[in-house]
Amino acid sequence: MTELIYREESYRIIGACIEVHRRMGCGFLEPVYQDCLEIELDHQGIRFRSQPKIELTYRDRVIEATYKPDFICFDTIIVEIKALSDFASEHRAQVLNYLHATRLQLGLLVNFGAHPRLQHERFALTKHKRSE
Repeated sequence: MTELIYREESYRIIGACIEVHRRMGCGFLEPVYQDCLEIELDHQGIRFRSQPKIELTYRDRVIEATYKPDFICFDTIIVEIKALSDFASEHRAQVLNYLHATRLQLGLLVNFGAHPRLQHERFALTKHKRSE
């Protein structure tokens, strides 16, 4: 059996998301959940950066476009939140792109808009050499 990477950290993050969903329910817009999750992560002592600007490179040159994932927790886990009825393939691609851009290995996609429960998915990238 394969060991989950950042198991404890990801469980703590999902637990914080569940608490926000339990207290707020579904139906709010994403910025409301962004603010609430910032408060909850802080309350639970989870280290995070909110909407950090990530530079992108191409052929070792920085390009103008940037990414801003919703959270990076523990300096190792991307957390992208949504407030929709369900995930779409574009949301999964967004998390994977964030992982590739940051070279981090774990991403969590969390949906506060799903009813009746919080929806979440894990995305893990294994370390491998990408061709230039």
